Amino acid sequence: MARVVVDVMLKPEILDPQGQAVQRALPRLGFEGIADVRQGKRFELEVEGPLDEAALARIHEMAGTFLANTVIEDFTVRVDDAVRAES
Repeated sequence: MARVVVDVMLKPEILDPQGQAVQRALPRLGFEGIADVRQGKRFELEVEGPLDEAALARIHEMAGTFLANTVIEDFTVRVDDAVRAES
């Protein structure tokens, strides 16, 4: 089985209140030197069958229509080669 990872992040121009809250908390916890924090979502998909161009196209479509709100979020789709190598 292959694993495909979909990372979803708010677009750079969209305010990220969760990321800002983390950034404000870091110095209080002793973690200095972090200029910015953006928080996102990660989906790990275990794909049945061959991971061909058609399967990747379906996953890309899924990400753009269901996993991400493309009005305010960007996403990337990548194959987790470490999992593929173990198969």
